[in-house]
Amino acid sequence: MSRGAPGEKFTLRANPKMIPPETLLEAYRQGIFPMADEDGTINWYEANPRAIVEIDGYRIPHDLKRILNRGGFEIFYDRSFEQVMRGCMNRTPTWISEELVRSYVALHRMGHAHSVEAWQNGELVGGLYGVAIGGAFFGESMFSRVSHASKVALVHLLQHLQAKKFALHDAQVMTSTLKLFGAKNISSSEYLLRLRAALKKNVSF
Repeated sequence: MSRGAPGEKFTLRANPKMIPPETLLEAYRQGIFPMADEDGTINWYEANPRAIVEIDGYRIPHDLKRILNRGGFEIFYDRSFEQVMRGCMNRTPTWISEELVRSYVALHRMGHAHSVEAWQNGELVGGLYGVAIGGAFFGESMFSRVSHASKVALVHLLQHLQAKKFALHDAQVMTSTLKLFGAKNISSSEYLLRLRAALKKNVSF
């Protein structure tokens, strides 16, 4: 979600206006994802080890359960996808460039990129976005303007993926937040085996 330093796979293309959706989808099918450098150059990466959250085996932190029970957030899906991306982009440093925003918005219009959004009093206060292909969901980034908003969105995402029979939640790179939910690292070889199996599933987000 909020990324560290994954192992580099490719370095290519100089500041494209956007990545064609077909190129993005094919990269995800191979376990590769893009990130932008400070100058906007887009590089392609793979992570080894790979962080995943087991859809049928995640845990909810105890303090977050109390927040969920209070019901202080309204949760929506795909209501303001670009706003969510820009919320994730609004940090220093950021790996999200304008070219990537345009690329994922195009993917969203095709029905492959999705946002889970936490709202309060009519305002977007947190959320996350990612890419869905077959039975695999690739989590990209999350943000909060109110405490715990992104974590609440993550719980709803995991519940949604479970209900929709997804097989893989790819979190890409381990973070302290993901550890709270029971995320684990697996090898690149194990990840690719699980990815191939998940891609064969005929489910929809």
